[in-house]
Amino acid sequence: MSQTATAQTHAFQAEVKQLLHLMIHSLYSNREIFLRELISNASDACDKLRFEALDAPELFENDPDLAIRVGFDKSARTITVSDNGIGMSAEEVVTHLGTIAKSGTREFFGQLTGDRQKDANLIGQFGVGFYSAFIVADRVTVETRRAGQPASEGVRWECAMTGETAGEYTTEAIERAARGTSITLHLREDQDDLLSGWQLRSLIRKYSDHILQPILMKKEEWDEDKKEQVVSEEDETVNQASALWAKSKNEITDDEYKAFYKHVGHDYDEPLAWTHNRVEGRHEYTQLLYIPKHAPFDLWDRNARHGIKLYVKRVFIMDDAEKLMPTYLRFVRGVVDSADLPLNVSREILQESKDIDTIRAGCTKRVLGLLEDLAENDKDNYAAFWKEFGKVLKEGTGEDFANKDKIAGLLRFASTHADTPDETVSLADYIGRMKEGQDKIYYVTAETFNAAKNSPHLEIFRKKGIEVLLLSDRVDEWVTGNLTEFDGKPLVSVAKGGLDLGELEDEEEKKEAEKAADEYKELLDRVKASLGERVKDVRVTHRLTDSPACLVADEHDMGMNLARILKAAGQDAPMAKPILEINPSHPAVQRLRAEESSFDDWAAVLFEQALLAEGGTLDDPATFVKRINHLMLAMSGN
Repeated sequence: MSQTATAQTHAFQAEVKQLLHLMIHSLYSNREIFLRELISNASDACDKLRFEALDAPELFENDPDLAIRVGFDKSARTITVSDNGIGMSAEEVVTHLGTIAKSGTREFFGQLTGDRQKDANLIGQFGVGFYSAFIVADRVTVETRRAGQPASEGVRWECAMTGETAGEYTTEAIERAARGTSITLHLREDQDDLLSGWQLRSLIRKYSDHILQPILMKKEEWDEDKKEQVVSEEDETVNQASALWAKSKNEITDDEYKAFYKHVGHDYDEPLAWTHNRVEGRHEYTQLLYIPKHAPFDLWDRNARHGIKLYVKRVFIMDDAEKLMPTYLRFVRGVVDSADLPLNVSREILQESKDIDTIRAGCTKRVLGLLEDLAENDKDNYAAFWKEFGKVLKEGTGEDFANKDKIAGLLRFASTHADTPDETVSLADYIGRMKEGQDKIYYVTAETFNAAKNSPHLEIFRKKGIEVLLLSDRVDEWVTGNLTEFDGKPLVSVAKGGLDLGELEDEEEKKEAEKAADEYKELLDRVKASLGERVKDVRVTHRLTDSPACLVADEHDMGMNLARILKAAGQDAPMAKPILEINPSHPAVQRLRAEESSFDDWAAVLFEQALLAEGGTLDDPATFVKRINHLMLAMSGN
């Protein structure tokens, strides 16, 4: 960082440079978003001042009428967006305008493709609206002063994206009488069509008509002598400047709902669905909740909560009201406006308030109802939702006991009924396809879809035409641990305990299995003795038709896939010994029965192959390879 007597020069954070490059070179087709994003930021600044002023009214500085102003100067080729909101201190300027202080930055940029539409969507998900100014401007000047600070502590931030200083910005102290922020865009050579009051008004009404604060512009009048529009000194409000959610639903168009979502969700794309309701009775509140089309980059950060804005009597309180929505619905965006909560509500009160618990329950019920409606009446959009957010929704099976049945009905799983993981089935549909006499919902868990699909545990089920759910998301272990039955049908792992097919297994098969167990008892004992501490037991299988052996967990032991997941996460997992089941009709098992000299090697290979097929890893792969080579040579007679 270099420094002069009046200004400091800073280098942008590397990720910001990359983002600015993208803005400048890739997003001209989406340039209109710049005005929407700057106005949204100005609106947020006004909201935050109103909230802070609840406890410190002096922050209004004798100027309580919050507003946003948009102006342009044809001769200077500039557009200015200003507000009298909370403003920024010198430290906040550097923090907010020079860095991207959010987790997942590298992952975000790893997703950038060069596709303009997709990249614009990602930018919306990332919440970096200020930088969109560089789509249309080659130089941006920000002047700001935080409310409550003296006029001498104003700050000017400036960045030019051309010349030797590209990639750097300067900050300096200035005298600024007015609180709040002004952002001046020095337009690029090919952006002069924006220097039009009609054009700017059109963009404001298109994208920001719903902003709660009035958006002011100078009136324009026709000058007959000059034969052009001239700017007067009188202000006019361009937008409706009213709370969209406070209107009746029949007064709001779909386009207005979509435009408001882009503001509240900081998203470039339209929402997938929304629900708007006024709740009356003991607790009165209005909810306008949206489900996005695409997952944000930080979806898996359970601490990243930026979905619900809380208002009280249309006064903004906070934009991170995590107590209004459960964690497994953290993708929901929207507004809740309560008529009952105190205006000075704090986070501490939110954490202890029964009123908040009631609102949270109502919001949760409404979102789940919206998803149920999608699942039943708009299967394509529900499939799109599930692809983006299904893994997160699954968390709810263990987090929300009151709504467990509703959540279970919304779950979708891959199954042996289809060939790809994208073709999914609901638990209700699974039950509807169950074979006559089937009384259980069968599933298998694995690290990947292919591992689940090709699991040897499925062989008897394929032979009998019994559908099995293929669970390959890590969260599925959490689901099956908490969701033990659905509609009276227990969920049963095909890789745990003794296999009981009930009425699906005929008497002849049972007799054959009992006969095999007696006939191979000596072999089972020899294999168990050979493997020693590696196994809990060795028994004849009911599961296999093609494979020689498989590993299963005892009924009350932790499944092997879950144990591996916990171990990979650095957690201590009780590693229960597996049970080895062998298929007496397989040639390898029959060879083992007659083997004498290399019995221990054959038994070990049988176990280790079963472990690999089940998705496990070998403690000593080199010895496994040597053992295989030894047996191959022995069989060839060398």
